[in-house]
Amino acid sequence: MITMRRSQERGKTKLEWLDSRHSFSFGDYYDAQHMGFSDLRVINEDRVDSGAGFPTHSHRDMEIITYVLEGALAHKDSTGTSSVIRVGDVQRMSAGTGISHSEYNASQTEPVHFLQIWIIPDETGWTLIAAKDGRDGSVTVHQDVDVWAARFSPAEQSSFPLKPSRSIWTQVARGTVTLNGVTLNAGDGAAVSQEEILEFKAVEDAEMLLFDLA
Repeated sequence: MITMRRSQERGKTKLEWLDSRHSFSFGDYYDAQHMGFSDLRVINEDRVDSGAGFPTHSHRDMEIITYVLEGALAHKDSTGTSSVIRVGDVQRMSAGTGISHSEYNASQTEPVHFLQIWIIPDETGWTLIAAKDGRDGSVTVHQDVDVWAARFSPAEQSSFPLKPSRSIWTQVARGTVTLNGVTLNAGDGAAVSQEEILEFKAVEDAEMLLFDLA
């Protein structure tokens, strides 16, 4: 079976300096039917005006691939890496437990056109604190449940893929986050079902627990 995702059906972000198309939910564009495909979370087609770009921002729990189609993109991150990505170049950045980076058009006269791709890694920055089998140093509990904990810096993002036939409860211990576009404040909890993936973004410093239940 072939399921088409036509160009004109994609989400859009249009700013003075940015024209972006989103194959899957991203930023202010949310479509429950297009949250990603398997471990592929984001394909953004971005066009950035000369001299403009994305100021320093943070990611975690994501493999980020940048592929330049036209022009040149200047990249700098908190690991000290600094480079200019040109036509045909591919750059991979592993956000892991957290990384900050910026991306700007390297030209003062020409636009840059590129694809940014996010893939969910097989290891995430969530810390397992309790589980039935006590794996990975977690405490043992006598129930089929995994309890995860995470701390976020402002604007930091994280994904949590759901396993089939599992139920999720999230509890915000402090701070404010968005969960699939819904704002949760300290003390708020949310039951999750019939979702393929959870997307968290911190509005401010935040800490939360996630209960993965049978």
